[in-house]
Amino acid sequence: MSGGNATWYVVGAILLLALCSLLTRAGYMLFGDYIPLSDGLRRALRYAPAAALTGIIVPEVLPWDVASLPTFDVKAAAALFAIVLYWKTRNSLLVIVGGMVAYWLLRPWWPF
Repeated sequence: MSGGNATWYVVGAILLLALCSLLTRAGYMLFGDYIPLSDGLRRALRYAPAAALTGIIVPEVLPWDVASLPTFDVKAAAALFAIVLYWKTRNSLLVIVGGMVAYWLLRPWWPF
């Protein structure tokens, strides 16, 4: 491909992917009233945000290699502090601030 054709190929691929993303994300909002969902599926979808958040946070807090176990580092200690803080106070803002303060304070003195 020459330079001009490659540019149009990339632009076309980006536009096609954007259209696919728009249709899949907005499709339920546009056609959700016309597509009935079973009660079991509705119950299962309630757990999707928690599962997605777990899938994002756990690998960041407990990084690991294929040949070793997860490592307990300063991020895990700060996350543990934030969990205990939430368990005691049930205040989301305090969890964010307390977890970050714990991370900043523990980071210089963490032994690893």
